[in-house]
Amino acid sequence: MAAPASAAAGRGGAMSSDNAKGLVLAVSSSAFIGASFIVKKMGLRRAADSGVRAGYGGFSYLVEPLWWIGMISMIVGEIANFAAYAFAPAILVTPLGALSIIISAALAHAILQEKLHTFGILGCVLCVVGSITIVLHAPQERDIDSVKEVWDLATEPAFLCYAAIVVAAALVLIYFVVPHHGQTNIMVYIGVCSLLGSLTVMSVRALGIALKLTLSGTNQLFYPQTWAFALIVATCVSTQINYLNKALDTFNTAVVSPIYYVMFTSLTIIASVIMFKDWDHQNPTQIVTEMCGFMTILSGTFLLHKTKDMTDSPGQSLLTRRPKHASQNAFAIEVMPLKCQDYIDDETLTLSLPKVENGYLKEEYLLRYKDSSIV
Repeated sequence: MAAPASAAAGRGGAMSSDNAKGLVLAVSSSAFIGASFIVKKMGLRRAADSGVRAGYGGFSYLVEPLWWIGMISMIVGEIANFAAYAFAPAILVTPLGALSIIISAALAHAILQEKLHTFGILGCVLCVVGSITIVLHAPQERDIDSVKEVWDLATEPAFLCYAAIVVAAALVLIYFVVPHHGQTNIMVYIGVCSLLGSLTVMSVRALGIALKLTLSGTNQLFYPQTWAFALIVATCVSTQINYLNKALDTFNTAVVSPIYYVMFTSLTIIASVIMFKDWDHQNPTQIVTEMCGFMTILSGTFLLHKTKDMTDSPGQSLLTRRPKHASQNAFAIEVMPLKCQDYIDDETLTLSLPKVENGYLKEEYLLRYKDSSIV
C-alpha cells in the first residue's frame, strides 16, 4: 500500500527523491546507450579497414578497442536502466528510452557526419518535449518494504489476468503464427518481443526493489519470490533476444525500431498501471497530460526514423541509398522518386545517379517511368 506521503506528493505534483534518482539513472542510461552505438560503429569502421566487415561474417572488430569501449558503454547504460526501475515507476522510466535515439542521432550528425534532416531535428525536439511532459507529471513511486509486497501485487486477479493473456498471446504467435507469417509480417516477431517485454520490465522492477532493500540492510535474497522474479526475467529476456534478432535480420532496422518501441512501451505502461496502480493517486488531468507526452514522443520517434535517410539538398528530385543486402564489392543503389513530375530532365537524372554504369541506370529508370501511370 502506498504511504500517505507518496500520495500527498502525487497530488501536489512535487517529484519525490526516489523519482529524481530514477530520472537521473534513466537519462544516464539513455546517454550511455545512445553513445555506445556511435562508438561501436566507429570501431566497426576501423575494423573494416583491416579485415572483413562484420556484416559479411567478419570478427576483426573483436580486437578493436573502440568497439569494446562502445560495448562497455552499453552495458553501463543497461545497468543504469535496471537500477532506474528500482526507484521510479515504469511510466516514467520506459518512455525516456527514446532519449537514446536522440543522443545517437545527434552524435552521428556531429561525429560520423551522418547528416540529420530538418524533420529529423523536429523529431528530436518532439521527443524532448514529450519526455519533459512525462517527467513533470509522472506518478510517485510506491513505498515498498519487502519483495513479498511486490509478489502480492503481481498475484492480484487483475494482473494475473493480464499476464495470462500476454503469455497465451505469445504462445499462439510462437507456435501457430511464426511458422507461417514470421518472415512476411513484421508484427509477428515484434509482437512476441513486446508482449514478453512488458512482463520482463515488471520482474526487473521487482528485482531492482529487492536489491535496493538488500543493499539498505533488509536482505531480500532469502525470499523465494526474489528468485521467482529472476527466473521470469531470464526466461523472458532470452526469448525476447531470440525473436528481436529474427526481426532485425528479416526486416529493415529503420522499421523495426520505432514499431518495437511503440508496442513495448505501450504494453509496459499498461502492465505497470495494472500491477503497481500508478494512476491511483493521480487526477484525470495528470493522466491525460502523461498520455499526451507519450504520444508526442511516439510522433518524434516515427518522424526521426522516417527521415533518417533523407537529405536537405534542394536540387535533388531523387533519393538514392544503399539497399539492405548489397554486395560488399558491387555498387548498387535504389532509386526512389520523391515527387511526381511530368518529365525528368537529363541533367537532373545524370547528377542523381552514380557515374558508374550511368547510361544503363538512366535508360532503365526512364523505361520504368514511361511505363508507369504517374503524371
